Amino acid sequence: VSKQVLEQVLRELQPLCTAEQQFIEKFFQLSQDATELQVLEVSVRTTSSPVPLVKEPTTQLLSEIFSCLELELRGFLEVCSKVHPFSCLQVLVTLNDSIFEMLGSSSTLRSSFLNTVLGNVVLLAKSRFNKCIETLCKEIEEAKIPSKMKDRILPSVSLFEEFVNFSEEVFRTARQRQDLHEAHLRLASSVFSSINSLSSANLKVNTDMVMMENFHHIHCFLCQKKIHCLEGKKREAKQRYSEHMEKYVKYLGQPLEKLNHFFEGVKARVAQGVKEEEVSFQLAYSKQELRKVIERYPGKEVKGALETLYRKIHKDLSPEENLLLVVWHAMEQEFIRQYQEFEDLIQRCYAGSGIAMDFTMEDLLSYFNSITQSN
Repeated sequence: VSKQVLEQVLRELQPLCTAEQQFIEKFFQLSQDATELQVLEVSVRTTSSPVPLVKEPTTQLLSEIFSCLELELRGFLEVCSKVHPFSCLQVLVTLNDSIFEMLGSSSTLRSSFLNTVLGNVVLLAKSRFNKCIETLCKEIEEAKIPSKMKDRILPSVSLFEEFVNFSEEVFRTARQRQDLHEAHLRLASSVFSSINSLSSANLKVNTDMVMMENFHHIHCFLCQKKIHCLEGKKREAKQRYSEHMEKYVKYLGQPLEKLNHFFEGVKARVAQGVKEEEVSFQLAYSKQELRKVIERYPGKEVKGALETLYRKIHKDLSPEENLLLVVWHAMEQEFIRQYQEFEDLIQRCYAGSGIAMDFTMEDLLSYFNSITQSN
């Protein structure tokens, strides 16, 4: 509504001011280039301190005739700001476009009184715009985190998306986007800070999981919007999402926990200087102890543990982000890495013992595949 009203006002003002300007110049025989006729005027404005301005006679006369014009336009901007906090965006775009249009037209319009008035109102609109962004940044950074986190996507992320969607629609045909680019970068930094603050929050769910889902959500959103100035933030969101997924996968635990614990001890002994071929002579890491640990993980038990893990992941993740298969694949890669590490340590530290795990790599892959197919 503010756009339509302002556009109508400007459409009616332009020919009126232009006609009045042309009449004054013709009637009083004033030349716009007659700089020797310039006079000094002290401009007393309600929104700023008195500023000395040099005005040529035409502009001075028009200022007298349309003395209330700038004041009315400023009042209109104030009303718009009260109706909707983001309305200053629409006013800024409409005024900027109007000035661009005048600059591209005749010399009469280029130096027109109206252009000067609109330039002053644009400065006020920019000030309102910056204040709006500053307030929104603060709102994003201070947004409260729900303790139960029923909706995994943070309120700050939703606020960011709301603004980006609104502003992109408003600036879709705008001729000047620098103000918006700067605003987008400021807001993106604020929303990243908001997600990062989760690390110190007392959540009832895993923090890395929530951070992973929120960074993933922002990455998908920025991929969809294709905003050039936010390409760096899009890459950063992807990197952060990957980092927290890795941490979440580690948090999920190790169904082969005792094997992991055993081989962590083996690696620690080697790191302390024990020769690999002598590790098996350590009482806690003897061949007999290794066999006992391996016996605890027959293939059937491992598959059952993986099925339990899959159900946990399914329960943890929010369906909206559609990350179940991605996390499950990451879990599979982590298990493969662990298995290969166990096999390598057995070959190096228990060579010739004939000890092997109850399941092979092919078995492990089939377990994951079977669970994926059946869900």
